[in-house]
Amino acid sequence: MTRVLVLGANGKIARRATQIYLDSTNDSLRLFLRRPERLRDIDNKLVEVVGGDTTDTEKLVASMKDVDVVYANLAGGNIEDQARSVVEAMHSAGVKRLIWISTLGIYDEVPGKFGEWNNSTLGSYITTYAAAAKVIEDSDLEYTIVRPAWLTDKDEVDYETTQKGEAFKGTEVSRKSVAQLVVDITQAPDKFNRESIGVDKAGTDGDKPAWY
Repeated sequence: MTRVLVLGANGKIARRATQIYLDSTNDSLRLFLRRPERLRDIDNKLVEVVGGDTTDTEKLVASMKDVDVVYANLAGGNIEDQARSVVEAMHSAGVKRLIWISTLGIYDEVPGKFGEWNNSTLGSYITTYAAAAKVIEDSDLEYTIVRPAWLTDKDEVDYETTQKGEAFKGTEVSRKSVAQLVVDITQAPDKFNRESIGVDKAGTDGDKPAWY
């Protein structure tokens, strides 16, 4: 049985991933979030809910006891500080495997009019997420950085991936697709090891997401 620590467990992708874990794997989950009461509705013997802030490194270290994989679904203007705290805690706890959700555009990899639109719409959000990703990439962790396209709530798993250094494809992808990818990586830890992957739904090219 694999034990997964989910950081930012109340996030929309994280909640979907939690459901997929419980529906399709035997993995046990430790759900870490600032306000644990938000997840009190999850009643499952494989789930433990822990309250805490990801910048509290000591609390993170304690939450990583007996953990095999850390899945970080974090946000906020202090995302770089959160990344540093996660890396430090993983080193202290002796945990190596990290799945880190980032965003598209952190390498200026989104081409054409969509890239221009994405840069102007996200602005400094890209800069802070790029800084956080660099913290992860500069570590010796066995990381996968996931850079999703603009997210939808479609009930589908339909995605393609691109590598760092390749032009990003598409404009959108479902949260359920990203969640499924996270679970798949957990089941095959060598998959995308020390890689940064773009994730989109094929055939969604355009100047911006169709729904925006």
